[in-house]
Amino acid sequence: MKIDKPSSKPSGAEPSRLDAGSGEGSPAVAGSAIEFRLDPSSGVPTYLQLVQQVEHALRLGYLKPGDQLPKVRDAVASLVINPNTVLKAYRNLEAKGLAAGRPGQGTFITATLSQAGLPELTGLRRALSGWVVSADAAGLDESAMVALFSSVLRDFRERHDGSAGRPDTADSGEAERVA
Repeated sequence: MKIDKPSSKPSGAEPSRLDAGSGEGSPAVAGSAIEFRLDPSSGVPTYLQLVQQVEHALRLGYLKPGDQLPKVRDAVASLVINPNTVLKAYRNLEAKGLAAGRPGQGTFITATLSQAGLPELTGLRRALSGWVVSADAAGLDESAMVALFSSVLRDFRERHDGSAGRPDTADSGEAERVA
């Protein structure tokens, strides 16, 4: 999944809409700060793709408390999926304490997962993009980049807080399998 900030904004500015996926184009949903995309070939259930996209946007600071998620009917129309799928994703986010439904208004973000501000994340993204360009120039393919990054991240966690392999660390299972 890829989360891209719109390029029309100046660097460090908060995006007005987030493209939160990697599938082919979906129309923008009016009144929402996020646009869902689906990857039917990923093997990840549709509702979980929606949940993961919201979580990623929260971690990156693109969504903040008070932001509205797409209304169920709008998401259904743009993604051509069953309304129960969107409802299941939103219930999952509500159970995690990340969103809450307001009758007649929609579903709104109530918490954040961001650990740094958008300007800091922009700088980190720029630095990481530079690293990816260097890795590509060195001949690494995407799998090799993921393996190297996962290995370095695991080593960092082991040295700094001993959390490598902890089950509560996001995506730690994937990092362990890749590296």
